[in-house]
Amino acid sequence: MTTTRVMNEQGPLSKQDMAALVARDIPQGAFVNLGIGQPTLVADHLPADSGVVLHTENGMLNMGPAAKEGEVDPDLTNAGKIPVTEPAGASYFHHADSFAMMRGGHLDICVMGAFQVSATGDLANWHTGAPDAIPAVGGAMDLAIGAKKVFVMMTLFTKTGAPKLVPECTYPLTGLRCVDRVYTDLAVFDITPQGLRVTQTFGTTLDELAGRLDVPLIAAEA
Repeated sequence: MTTTRVMNEQGPLSKQDMAALVARDIPQGAFVNLGIGQPTLVADHLPADSGVVLHTENGMLNMGPAAKEGEVDPDLTNAGKIPVTEPAGASYFHHADSFAMMRGGHLDICVMGAFQVSATGDLANWHTGAPDAIPAVGGAMDLAIGAKKVFVMMTLFTKTGAPKLVPECTYPLTGLRCVDRVYTDLAVFDITPQGLRVTQTFGTTLDELAGRLDVPLIAAEA
């Protein structure tokens, strides 16, 4: 995967822009799982000749993009119950087999949403801990430890302005030190032993981000 030089591009990014950015960084021919929510949009931005094989937790391999009007088959959905398409070569299997693929290290990348990601790559994305919150465990824990690389897609701040990229997660954890890269509406971050490397910014600067986040940031090499 290439590292992009820090640049102050127009932003913040929309969900579709973020999805396109993630799709750009997925290597040719990779086996990839897209989590429920924003990550499912990545399927719509993968080039037809990418060779990327999409895996969905509910038992489909080589999943296609979201179904358009006139293409909807109620029996073909992703894990988020969004109708999808069926490219040539698609296959289906039992839910248990799907989880065996996830846990067995057979996926190159998974793309998930998150409530929080820590500076060391801890992931919290299944429960906020609030008494009235509905937990959503799903397969996130299996993906977090089973995929070779974990990408996160999320807004950098909550609706109240609180950072989601934090020194330590305060929400219940999904996985420890499992996240490799975080794509947000304002910047892309690689999680490294030296700190959070900012590889690209959108409508902001490294200095501005450093003033809003309580985590160590380092610039990518030019």
